[in-house]
Parts: sequence; structure tokens; C-alpha cells
Amino acid sequence: YFDVAHSADIIITSYALIARDLEFYSNQKFHTLVIDEASLIRNPDTQAAKALRKLNADHRIALTGTPVENAVRDLWSLFNFLLPGYLGSRKDFQQHYQQPLSNSTSDPAIMKRLRMRVEPFMLRRTKAKVAKDLPPKILQTIYCEPSASQQKTYAKLLRQGAEKVDAMSDDQAGPARIQILTVLLRLRQAATDLRLLDAEMDISMDEASGKMVRLLELLREAQEGDHRVLIFSQFTSMLSLIKVALNEADISYAYLDGSTKDRAKEVEKFQSPTGPDTFLISLKAGGYGLNLTAADTVIHVDPWWNPAVEAQATDRAY
Repeated sequence: YFDVAHSADIIITSYALIARDLEFYSNQKFHTLVIDEASLIRNPDTQAAKALRKLNADHRIALTGTPVENAVRDLWSLFNFLLPGYLGSRKDFQQHYQQPLSNSTSDPAIMKRLRMRVEPFMLRRTKAKVAKDLPPKILQTIYCEPSASQQKTYAKLLRQGAEKVDAMSDDQAGPARIQILTVLLRLRQAATDLRLLDAEMDISMDEASGKMVRLLELLREAQEGDHRVLIFSQFTSMLSLIKVALNEADISYAYLDGSTKDRAKEVEKFQSPTGPDTFLISLKAGGYGLNLTAADTVIHVDPWWNPAVEAQATDRAY
């Protein structure tokens, strides 16, 4: 591979391999370095981000649909690859931009100053500009009535969680924060399906999850209308429960999560004109790098806290 790479005009590799093969790549001089899905280096401390910053190239280009996914620090990491030092050190950026813009009452002047600094180096193309015949995205929030068991469990978890947090002293801010996040996670699980709290729970599907009941109704409607559907969840255990329900309802599906060995096979299976009705995908494994245009409907079973991540996943089909 390395013998061939020396004489090749173009080298194509992955984020994982660039870090593994850094010794070879760091000794090369490149004319242009292009990274796709650049938001994958939004964390400057990852091995891939560190490795890419060490490469020697005359020109650097980063392609991404979400230059800012979690916080403005993402932008600093991208620019630290593109133009090292242009936005200052990490500490300077944190002091002058990240912290002021993280407040609930962020200063518009600081945002304007940051925008003016990065704008000359950014070329933004929206789908509306590139594909003018693309129909608008129709977004719909569907509310599901929880079962009586869900309501009871949710109220109990909320009460117990509040009592645990209230019992902590003022000097236990760190543990209190962890406790709050744990409570929020369990509340999200209870609102989605009670079996996420206890896989061995002896309970009917109707009582375990009002969402599951509504999801099956939506999928039957989609099936009757010849629609094909992507289903995203952050919980792989929820996807497993959905698989069981789809088997019982005779609704066909493809499946992809982080443990899937052959991603391309599942994508090809779904993209086929005679492919399955649905594609079950974990949010983390399927949010990037997939083109699933055979689908015309996307369902997020459990909304994620970051809308940018959801938008990335939805755009697998849009």
C-alpha cells in the first residue's frame, strides 16, 4: 500500500487509518488535503484531529454539513486544522468566544465578530441552492399518550430523583450534576419504553410503551401508502424491541448499529427497489456518511438533545 501511495496522484483513506498510519503520512508533502464529514474532528483531542493537524499540505479543505454541532469550540477545532493559529490558542478562543457565547444571554457583538473572522474562509451551499427542485422538508411532532404504567413509573422516578438531588449539599455540585443526568436518562427511557429500564420486565407492549403502539400505527399507514421509512433511536435496546414488534407485525426491515459488521450490505439491501419497508438505525452509527434516498419518511423514536445531530440523521434521506 505505501509503495503504491508514493506514486499515486490521489490517496483516499479514513479518519481511523490516518491516525494509525501517521508515521507514513507525516513524512509526505501534499498539495491539497481534503477531509469530508469534517465535523468528525470537532473534538480537537481525538486521535484523528491530532493526526490531521500534523500533516504537511499547501492547501486544506474541510467539507461538512454541520461546522457547529455542539458548541462554537467545534468551529475552533476545524479552523485549527484549516488555518492553525488563526482563531488563537484554545485558551484564548475559550476566553474570548466560547465562554461568552455559552451563556443564555450571549453578546451579539461577539457573535458578529466571530462570524466576520470566519466568513471569508467559508463557502456555504444549502440544498435549496444546489437542488432548487427539491421539495420542502415536512416536519411533524407526533405526541404519544403514555400508558398508565409509564405515567406511574415516570412520576416515581421524577420524585425519587428530585429527592436524591435535594439531599446533596452545596459542595457536591459535581455528583449532583451526574445524578441529574442519570435521572434525565431514566426519565427518557421510561417515556420511550419501560423495558429499557428492565429488559426482564413482564409487561405487555401496550403497557410498556405508548410510543411503540403509535409507531406501529404510523408504519402500517406508511406501508399502505408505499412509503419507506428510516427509524432512528439513540438506544440500541429500543431498536431491538422494535425489531421484535416488526416481526410480529410482518413489516420488513434492514438494521444498522455500531456492531453491524457489513454496513454496505444493509444499505444496499434497503436501497434496492425491492428492499424492506423500514431501516432501523442507531443515531450514533447512522448519522453520518449514508445516502438512503429510497426512504421518503424519517422517524426519530426518541428525540435527541442536539437538533443538529437529528438534522444530520434526517438528511440521510433528504
